[in-house]
Amino acid sequence: MDKKGFTLAYFGGPLIIAILAASMQAIDQFLASNTIIKDLLPGGGAWIAFQAWACYFLGGCNIKGGIRAFVAYLCGIVISIGIFNGAGVLGGAGFGFWAVPAILLPTVVIAITLERFDITSYVPALFVGAGAYFGIMGYIASQPGPYQGSFVAFGLVELFYCLFGLVWGYLTIVIRGAYDAKYNS
Repeated sequence: MDKKGFTLAYFGGPLIIAILAASMQAIDQFLASNTIIKDLLPGGGAWIAFQAWACYFLGGCNIKGGIRAFVAYLCGIVISIGIFNGAGVLGGAGFGFWAVPAILLPTVVIAITLERFDITSYVPALFVGAGAYFGIMGYIASQPGPYQGSFVAFGLVELFYCLFGLVWGYLTIVIRGAYDAKYNS
């Protein structure tokens, strides 16, 4: 194999992914400074998109897995909202320290039960989606200043970034597949 062939075969694929990652970050920085996202997520949400990108690969690198990941993120957000609201009710009823652990019992049972249905069976992505939502609500929405919104607004911005990452996962497969077919076959 000549030097050009070696370079294309071994470094072209990683370069494609690096270009996609850099473009994701550039788009996120633009969105975070020029759209409503700046009012919801300081510094943007590329971290959510990168998680969703990984979920695309873990979900099988196909559109069905991407759809399942998106649905799982949505379920994670809905369950997280249930946890926030339920913990508030239990906290107001005197549960104090035990409000969140107590509400986790029924909500996690519901979350894990979703694995019985094909479209909602991607439980790892559900937990990633729920974790991202807790990150947003616990560390961002609680900050003073412009980073205020509703459960729905933060959920929608998370779903936007989830879709962003899933599309980048799809693009990775399509572009890298075409590249590999040309240079590594």
